[in-house]
Amino acid sequence: MKKHRLAARVGQIAPFQVMAILARAKALASQGEDVIHLEIGEPDFVAVEDVANAGVLAIQQGKTGYTSATGLPELKSAISDYYQSRYQVSVAPERIIVTPGASGALLLMASLMVNPGEEVMMPDPCYPCNRHFLIQAGASAKLIETKVEQGFEMDLGALSEHWQDNTSGLWLASPSNPTGAVLSKQYVTEAWQKVSELGGHLLVDEIYQGLVYEGEDFSALSIADDIFVINSFSKYFAMTGWRLGWLVVPEWAIEGATKLAQNLFISAPSVSQYAAVHAFSPEVLAECERRRQTLDARRMVLLQGLEALGLPVVAPAHGAFYVYVDVSAITQDAMAWCLALLESEKVALTPGADFGIKNAHKYVRFAYTCDQDRLQEALVRIARFIKN
Repeated sequence: MKKHRLAARVGQIAPFQVMAILARAKALASQGEDVIHLEIGEPDFVAVEDVANAGVLAIQQGKTGYTSATGLPELKSAISDYYQSRYQVSVAPERIIVTPGASGALLLMASLMVNPGEEVMMPDPCYPCNRHFLIQAGASAKLIETKVEQGFEMDLGALSEHWQDNTSGLWLASPSNPTGAVLSKQYVTEAWQKVSELGGHLLVDEIYQGLVYEGEDFSALSIADDIFVINSFSKYFAMTGWRLGWLVVPEWAIEGATKLAQNLFISAPSVSQYAAVHAFSPEVLAECERRRQTLDARRMVLLQGLEALGLPVVAPAHGAFYVYVDVSAITQDAMAWCLALLESEKVALTPGADFGIKNAHKYVRFAYTCDQDRLQEALVRIARFIKN
């Protein structure tokens, strides 16, 4: 009798530890418990009304069929215009590949630029799915240890020491998940110069672009045309479930990216694309800016509260909606601590082991994705938990 078995690559993909916390949090909530969710990277915002209405209209008008594999021409033009007006960067619409979420863009990027047996360098910690997309391409990630004192930024001076014959490139993110840190333009420029000298490619994940509170909000596309950039409508535009993102490629990669998009996705969701065209209107952008200010106010509440609790924030929380915290003074097992906190005080957090390897047991990610009153209540509960 034939034994059923999964593909070997499945065993190389680690599950999110936070999913165990989320499952337990949902179970507690179903029992009537008041759970405060600071674990999932999804704010309590939804798509701005004008955008949502445009999606409804698309359905009513029957605009639900396939689009071009690389996206609606009017959406690609709107994204191109946005780069020009907000960041003073000229990006031809043809270089923009609209994808089913930024996850689709990351899968497309791994398939486009990385061969089986090659590796891509990433800082430790970083977004874990990046590693798993490479596994799907038969490749792997090489996590480079970073230091708390440097805000978890990779030491670019040592880049050549880590580079091997099978190294394909370097993937960075700004603002960062899980740390909330924002890379400087000087840093990204140096990264591009060094990677270019080494003969590799540079990808910059800009999924949280726009959600910057300190530092410069810029695009890596302002540095060079041969930098690959990923973005999304999920975070700044609060369209998580609409599953829409994009990848910007150099001109020489357009044909290859188009072939892959045709085969991997057919097209991104058509209704989401018609809705997203309206995301760049002045009224919608003004609302997105108001929400950014709301997130900034929440950030300050959390930072001040954590300081009062004596919990060190270990990276500059200048962007996205995350704060990375060192809990090693009170536990040597962040996962166990998060589970105990959830059971005792009904506050859900994400353990650092989801994001990296080196000293991951020391860290916890807070997501300030609920209002200030809930954040204040969470801090009260955490203080009580630590005291007991």
